[in-house]
Amino acid sequence: MKLKAIIIATSFALAMIPGAVVAENTDITVRVMSKDAKFVGTSMGGTRVILRDKETGEVLAQGVTAGGTGNTGKIMHENGGRRTAMADESAASFNTTLDLDRPRMIEAEVYGPLAQPQAAHVASATQWVIPGGHLSVGDGWVIELPGLVVNVLEPAAAQKVSASEVDSISVSANVMMMCGCPITPDGLWDANQFEVGMTISKDGEKVGEEEMSYAGKASMYNGEIPVTGPGVYDVIVHAYDPQNGNTGIDRTTVVIK
Repeated sequence: MKLKAIIIATSFALAMIPGAVVAENTDITVRVMSKDAKFVGTSMGGTRVILRDKETGEVLAQGVTAGGTGNTGKIMHENGGRRTAMADESAASFNTTLDLDRPRMIEAEVYGPLAQPQAAHVASATQWVIPGGHLSVGDGWVIELPGLVVNVLEPAAAQKVSASEVDSISVSANVMMMCGCPITPDGLWDANQFEVGMTISKDGEKVGEEEMSYAGKASMYNGEIPVTGPGVYDVIVHAYDPQNGNTGIDRTTVVIK
């Protein structure tokens, strides 16, 4: 008997056995949403997604979200109602099909944004999934990723400057939502509501804090580090939203000789 015939005969025989378990394809769509913003997609490098069986630790699928940040009007509404759909075909996602033969408690772990490792966070959630109970419907499985992307642009790390040449060092940073959405005055993400500042240490000891102000260009903030003499200055730039506690940091160092 040919192999194909054997496979068909075996499958038929199993189907005739009372109580035989037949696996079903189960579609899962995972989307990662920036806290208080939109979906994290290709423009930010996407987010890594790992699906595991929570009970056994078996990795069932993994990949990276891909696509756009989604439809702003569908996502950023004030009175849309708890059942209003947020995702459409423009919303980044990771899609997979699992071959399930029994209900499983599945854990989804996400990490990103991959293009901004200094801002990347891990978030996870668990959910029961039954054979044929697709999680690709509606918004899919949406996991919120907290944080803000802070990227110190100047000064470059370990930059060396003579103490005789400066009495302060300019610091510039780019601050965005995790989806890459811009922050602007009176915008959808209002620059006026964010607190952006620096914690400054010199040779391992904290020497002060300084505020940073909006620099007149989307997502850009500027500030000054006072120079009090030679040493290694470590600068932590933070961004904080007092309305929801969302926070992000980046850091750089300057060597004053």
